[in-house]
Formats: sequence, C-alpha cells, structure tokens
Amino acid sequence: MKNQEISKVLRMIESAEASLKAARSLLAEIAPGVAAEAGISNLDTSDTKAYESGETQIVEGIFDGQAMIGPNEKTYPVPANYASKSKLIEGDRLKLTILSNGTFLYKQIAPAPRHFLKGTLINEDGHYKVVAEGKTYKVILASVTYYKGNQGDEVTLIVPKNSNSEWGAIEAIIPQIQGDFDEDSAY
Repeated sequence: MKNQEISKVLRMIESAEASLKAARSLLAEIAPGVAAEAGISNLDTSDTKAYESGETQIVEGIFDGQAMIGPNEKTYPVPANYASKSKLIEGDRLKLTILSNGTFLYKQIAPAPRHFLKGTLINEDGHYKVVAEGKTYKVILASVTYYKGNQGDEVTLIVPKNSNSEWGAIEAIIPQIQGDFDEDSAY
C-alpha cells in the first residue's frame, strides 16, 4: 500500500511541475514584463546541468538577456562586456567554468537560431532600447557605449528567431548623418 501511495504522490508532483512550467511559459509569452519582474523566464532550462571536473565546477545554462540561468533556475551573472562582444541573445546555451580561485569563465556552446532586424535606438527612463517592427527590445548598455550609439541612431539588432524575446543584441549601429546631405556634392 505504501508503494502505491508514494507512486501516486510522485505522479502528482510531476503533474504539478508540468502545470507550473506551462503557466510560467504562458505568462512569459503573454506578459514578458510581468514575468521578468517575478523572475519567471520562458527559457527551457530543464536540460541544464552542473558538475565538477577536478578542482573546477562546470555549469551549463541558458542566457536570458542579462544572466545565465542554470539548473534549479539558479542565476549566474554574465559580464556585460562578454555578452555584448559575443552578441549573446536569449536562448543561447553557455558553459560556465568556475576555477578553484573563484574566477568565472564563460563560453557560448550552442547559439540559438537568430533573426536580424533594423530598428531605432531610443532612451526610455534612462535605459537604452531599440524599437524594431513595432516592438521595443532592451539592449545591454555596454553595446551602446562600445558602438558610440546615440538616441535616434539606426540599429541592426539580433533577436531569437523562434521565440518572443524581451532583449536583443546589437550587431551594429548606423549613426545619424548630421546636417543636410547634398547628393550632388557627394560625387
């Protein structure tokens, strides 16, 4: 009798976890801002893992636009310069090696499928964002400063191809041309 009860409880737990995962995914899809504030992501981290190799720890996870989400939804900080330089997007799979001295080394191991958009750089509430195809995407400040972006500049943005995202990675910034442009004097 006890084994049947344990089996029933395990099935109930699996069912509850599946329902929570579906609810989180739906919330992240229909209200990404609310989901982000609640710490809920629609990224599938079920196959992430952590293990030890000698004196180092290895953690595999999914980039969420700012950080890496690893096993048990644990968050690991990703340096903005690395994310910017590597043009990471939501859904990219990363491997974090934590050395015995505490040093974090990140490596992108599986990029998510990408889609390129053109948009306009804006500054909203002190944060840079890109408006592209009727949607506003957050971008990492390090990318904006590296490319010397200014509000109104045209931006080539990278976003995940197969999912709705809150963040984009800047591929390039095309600065605004200052002053009047005379086509005849350009030749």
